[in-house]
Amino acid sequence: MAKKNGAQAIMMWILMAMLIAGLGGFGIDSFLGGRVTSIGAVGDRQIPADAYARALQAEMRGLESQIGQPVTLAMAQGAQIDQQVRAQLITEAALDNEADRIGISVGDQNVQRSIVQMGAFQGPTGAFDMETYRFRLQNNGMTPAEFEEQVRRDAARSLLQAATAAGIETPDNLRAPLMDYYATRHRFDIFTLTEAQLSSPLTEPDEAAIQAYYDANLARFTTPETRHITFAWLTPDMVLDSVEVNEATIRSLYDERIADYIQPERRLVERLVFGSEAEAQAAMDRLTAGEASFEELVTARGLSLDDADMGDVSEAQLSAAGAAVFALEEPGQVVGPLPSNLGPALFRMNAILNAQETTFEEARDELRAELAGDAARRAIQDQQESLDDLLAGGATLEDLAAESAMQLGEIDWNADVTEGIAAYTEFAAAAASAQADDFPELAPLSDGGLFALRLDRVTPPAPQPLDAVRVEAAAGAREEALNAALATLGQEWSGELASGGVEAFSEARGIAAETLADVTRLDPQPQIPPSMMDELMAGDEGTTVLHVAEGRALLALIGPTEAADTEDAQTQQLTQAINQQMGQSLAQDVFTYFARALQAEAGITLNQAAIDAVHTNFR
Repeated sequence: MAKKNGAQAIMMWILMAMLIAGLGGFGIDSFLGGRVTSIGAVGDRQIPADAYARALQAEMRGLESQIGQPVTLAMAQGAQIDQQVRAQLITEAALDNEADRIGISVGDQNVQRSIVQMGAFQGPTGAFDMETYRFRLQNNGMTPAEFEEQVRRDAARSLLQAATAAGIETPDNLRAPLMDYYATRHRFDIFTLTEAQLSSPLTEPDEAAIQAYYDANLARFTTPETRHITFAWLTPDMVLDSVEVNEATIRSLYDERIADYIQPERRLVERLVFGSEAEAQAAMDRLTAGEASFEELVTARGLSLDDADMGDVSEAQLSAAGAAVFALEEPGQVVGPLPSNLGPALFRMNAILNAQETTFEEARDELRAELAGDAARRAIQDQQESLDDLLAGGATLEDLAAESAMQLGEIDWNADVTEGIAAYTEFAAAAASAQADDFPELAPLSDGGLFALRLDRVTPPAPQPLDAVRVEAAAGAREEALNAALATLGQEWSGELASGGVEAFSEARGIAAETLADVTRLDPQPQIPPSMMDELMAGDEGTTVLHVAEGRALLALIGPTEAADTEDAQTQQLTQAINQQMGQSLAQDVFTYFARALQAEAGITLNQAAIDAVHTNFR
């Protein structure tokens, strides 16, 4: 008996040791008092496990919204999302480690300013709300202290990243080829050749030509697969007449939305906040003296007008500054310094929005229609269970229409049919996938209606007889012959145009040219097919380009090119766009190399057990 008890004790301790090891590896408080709280480190900067979990969850939710279905950990790993998240956190940790090493940080005032300006934490009045702030952080599993430290770290990382990009400019050898490609100015002279230029009239196609065209373009004359479908459906519009809406309910909805129908006078306002009353007054003095504009004051604060824009606000939303701002009579006027929830500020009023009032009588019909539509949708939903029971009991669609408000119909459906019930994407999807042995099932429509369908038969794709499409085939054969004749003519005249020039050719052939000058790749020319435009832009001066389609030929002579016009507004915008995009790309490359160097210098360690423990929560 003692031997048996000893063996059981040994086995128990073995199991306990395995359990301790397992719990310790997965970041759970172990019997030895340890806990894994990070998935690794870069230098002295730890990568918190909860930060990895939150970032991974956010990326998975983002993917879910894109594909419209739940994303499992296996799917995320298949898309390498977990690797991307870890790489991002490693980069952030490397920057944090470097910021700690060289002593970069931001003060509490900057952290506070950043947080109170975040739209996610605004309350009903549009201003920062502490309760909203705490509630949102709690929902994301963070404390205010943790979030504020994150904001501080984000700001420090931004300073480092901005420092790596400072002074980076787009080199001329990168900008010049792009400018040449997009902004070089081209000249073309284009002649349009039609049937009128042919030396002899085009004969009508004979039977052999029509048959040949029909045979060569059989797909054009083939009907698509057609699905012959019987359906029953019920939509809110079908039951609107039977819906009664109580007058008191309409009035109640109007009262509920009174803020939409009765709006006080509002102003479009921009607000520029300063750190102190003295700074704000000094800025106002410069503005009053004409030494700086409001825009220049905003720029001097390192902000843009978008940062200062408050949108349309009421007097109440501006609190203590409301009366002074609403006393301004002309758009563009500035007042201040005035108090705001962020500190002393200057306010510029840009437009006056008059008070608006929509009476109950004016809104009644719209509100009644909305309520009636809601009631109609509820009425249909209330019938859904009984309709399902009818179908489950073996009722046909004909029975369903006879015993309910559903309406019966038939349709010869293919992908090109978009009228009636075929306009609903839900019906089109069901019609495309229906099988002959499927039992009818109720399915929802996007407007709150219901439908069920039955596939009666399928007519496969089939060529239409030539006699049924003879007119179309004859027209196609004639256009084909005309295109061939114009192509031959254009090729014959190309040499004459290239050797004699535009004026001589125009005089000899009695055709006027359309001259396009100073054309760049940024200038749309809808009258010229894209493929022809590509040839014109790439061709050499003095060469011709011929394009034939749809019974006409375009014969063009390429003229001389000129360098980009640096004074042109479009060219200047192009230069700015190239500098910005190339600069951003170069800055990103420099930052990437900088971050990799920091990682290599500090050293990276990853705890696979901790990573696996985080992943366990996603299974």
